[in-house]
Amino acid sequence: MRERRFSVYGRPVAIAGSPGAWTAFELGADGKRSAAGFVVPDFLEEDELCTYLADLFHESATPSNGDVVQLT
Repeated sequence: MRERRFSVYGRPVAIAGSPGAWTAFELGADGKRSAAGFVVPDFLEEDELCTYLADLFHESATPSNGDVVQLT
């Protein structure tokens, strides 16, 4: 299961799995993962994850954290 990491307006998030079986995690400062409070739809392809996260959390954008960036 491959993991992709994102900075979602400054919030560290990991999405693991593959299309049809995504699992989302919050990443703590200590490196621990916990279940995220959102679901990634099964129909999304890997190249759509960043756009989906930006759409889902757009209200969290600030002038200093205005982007969603895939880290890995």
